[in-house]
Amino acid sequence: MTIVPLLNKINQFILNPIIGLAFAVALLVFFWGIFQFISSETADAKREEGKGKIIWGLVGMFIMFSAYGLIHLILGTLGVDAPQYLNR
Repeated sequence: MTIVPLLNKINQFILNPIIGLAFAVALLVFFWGIFQFISSETADAKREEGKGKIIWGLVGMFIMFSAYGLIHLILGTLGVDAPQYLNR
């Protein structure tokens, strides 16, 4: 087995699912923060907690999006073509 199919398999079965799961968790945190922010009209502590979750959710989504881009940049630099599962 050469390195290109190995990298594609690692990317397809390990890295992409982990990034997708982490992105989903960050999105959930973001929406939970929005819910907390809206539902606590008068409680300032809950509003601040909601703001914090919104910010951390956005930071998490940005990091996961950047990680996905970095992985594809590295694969492109190494001369590995985009895997077939991305070209559907």
